[in-house]
Amino acid sequence: MRDVVEIGLGKTAQRGYHLDDIAIVPSRRTRDVDDVSTEWRVDAYPFKIPCVAHPSDATMSPESAIALGRLGGLGVLNAEGLWTRYEDPTKILEELASLDEDADATRRLQEVYSEPIKPELIAERVRTMREGGITVAVRVSPQHTLALAPVVLDAGIDLLVIQGTLVSAEHVSVTDEPLNLKEFIADLDLPVIVGGCTDYKTALHLMRTGAAGVIVGVGADEWSTTDTVLGIRVPMATAIADAAAARRDYLDETGGRYVHLIADGGISTSGDIAKAIGCGADAVMLGEPLSLAEGAPAGGAWWHSSASHPQLPRGGFCIAGEPDGTLEELLYGPANRPDGQLNLFGGLRRAMAKCGYRDVKEFQKVALVLDK
Repeated sequence: MRDVVEIGLGKTAQRGYHLDDIAIVPSRRTRDVDDVSTEWRVDAYPFKIPCVAHPSDATMSPESAIALGRLGGLGVLNAEGLWTRYEDPTKILEELASLDEDADATRRLQEVYSEPIKPELIAERVRTMREGGITVAVRVSPQHTLALAPVVLDAGIDLLVIQGTLVSAEHVSVTDEPLNLKEFIADLDLPVIVGGCTDYKTALHLMRTGAAGVIVGVGADEWSTTDTVLGIRVPMATAIADAAAARRDYLDETGGRYVHLIADGGISTSGDIAKAIGCGADAVMLGEPLSLAEGAPAGGAWWHSSASHPQLPRGGFCIAGEPDGTLEELLYGPANRPDGQLNLFGGLRRAMAKCGYRDVKEFQKVALVLDK
């Protein structure tokens, strides 16, 4: 039973752990790194590495989604982003890359995202990605799913991602008809990934909607302000482990239906990726790390999808700096620094080999230890 701490008379809190609080424990066996596979798949779609891109315009354009897809990851384009609001947003992205990291940047983000979404641009961007020969994934927010889904689906996508800061299977509203995820997903003939979520019960309920994948976490990194704005902070190691327990129980409940977990938050190094998978994730969602690739759409600037919210932005704007290398070097190396921010999935392979595991599913069983 998890530790429960009394924080005051009549109020307790469960203890949770971040990825920085844990470490991987090697087993008695090691394995040659060339014998290790980082492949995973969602439904009929295989991927070389367990990498899903956070749908931020800072890192995901149709072209960068194609580049990531060709390198074995899954690029996700935001159907509510700049590429579906402007015919050519490259000048806007260049302007954003030149902004200072202050309140003016937030106001400018709110201004450029006030342009209406154009359905014809959604179809055009999807067509570009499909012509690139990759698995086509598009993100919509829960509140705009019913309005945008017909356009997105007609455009011919492979995977639909319904992502908000927090998504539940039981949204209550006295003013609007809420999205019924279970009914919505049941009517589709393609896999749907939903999230984020932060606890066992929500993860289990999302799995029961028929989702092929569940996003665990709220995308928190050093530039996220979900904590300061909403008071919500997710200890990712605990959140992933709880969702993995929900998946185990859902497997028993359904007689074997497996739901993939995608960890989103607090992941910036190859060690973070390894620990997230060791906690039970099948893949990780990367945001800021991809902004450091040469040719990133915003030229090294980074912001979360929620940073441009017109009423309550939840994310800072930052300039990450000069590129660390090509996208391929970020993912596969070689690395010229020892900080774990280059060769991200080469580092994962090495960790799996050092612990004697041959694939991602096996590596979820690795032993962990608290080191703080």
